[in-house]
Amino acid sequence: MGWGCAAPGPGPGPSLPGPAAAGSEATAGAGGGGSRSPPATSTATTMPFDFRRFDIYRKVPKDLTQPTYTGAIISVCCCLFILFLFLSELTGFIATEIVNELYVDDPDKDSGGKIEVNLNISLPNLHCELVGLDIQDEMGRHEVGHIDNSMKIPLNNGDGCRFEGHFSINKVPGNFHVSTHSATAQPQNPDMTHVIHKLSFGDKLQVHNVHGAFNALEGADKLSSNPLASHDYILKIVPTVYEDMSGKQRYSYQYTVANKEYVAYSHTGRIIPAIWFRYDLSPITVKYTERRQPLYRFITSICAIIGGTFTVAGILDSCIFTASEAWKKIQLGKMQ
Repeated sequence: MGWGCAAPGPGPGPSLPGPAAAGSEATAGAGGGGSRSPPATSTATTMPFDFRRFDIYRKVPKDLTQPTYTGAIISVCCCLFILFLFLSELTGFIATEIVNELYVDDPDKDSGGKIEVNLNISLPNLHCELVGLDIQDEMGRHEVGHIDNSMKIPLNNGDGCRFEGHFSINKVPGNFHVSTHSATAQPQNPDMTHVIHKLSFGDKLQVHNVHGAFNALEGADKLSSNPLASHDYILKIVPTVYEDMSGKQRYSYQYTVANKEYVAYSHTGRIIPAIWFRYDLSPITVKYTERRQPLYRFITSICAIIGGTFTVAGILDSCIFTASEAWKKIQLGKMQ
């Protein structure tokens, strides 16, 4: 019986797996189920917001830093210098300062045009019953023998006198003088040698930081002068205002003084000496204001001290370190 070759037909037979078959099987396998899976999509991962991105002071890892003896010395000196400047600024911040200014005005408008005067003078060779105070000015005031708020204290067993007076004058040019004009009987040879203990105008200012001529004639000694001579003290009174930290103002007056000594004769030819205080007011007012340094200025100064010191110290340390490294390379022959 012979075998015949049959032509391949459409009948079923084994088939070799190939790309198409594999693809078909994958499709069939995917579609052979009861439902179709959705195609896979790629999603981008969202990074969380990191607030540290705003850090402008990035930190250098410790393993990348190198301590040096020079840097240690500069750092210690830098800290001591900062401490010294800080204590200096702190002292200035705690303490108050006095600021003065000048302006043209009448500061004490509530005084009624009056200035309070305090006079304390000793005449060691003139009896108290002969001593008197006279006041006159350009407003027509002429008062002889002023006795209000005044006191006479005998000196040298009654041979001398100490006159203390508290009175007011008008804010116009004028004079007040110590003389024997108010005495009942004029002495033959009145002795006007004297010592001025106090002459002040307005309130008394007891402020250590203000050094003015509030009692410029204190201690004026004319005991060795001519007993029959008259004395002229020419005063220029300067209004002064002092304002403390609370805003309270006190009004006082400074003055400059010039003096001359001469012998004066009356119309009858007699010598009638006196001690004259001729005054005029300056239109310029001096104001002293007590202040304290503002907090923001203190903080600004401290920041400037710290920042500037560390910056300069860093530059100095960098220069020294760079020069040191260069010198080492030269010694090793690595730098020509």
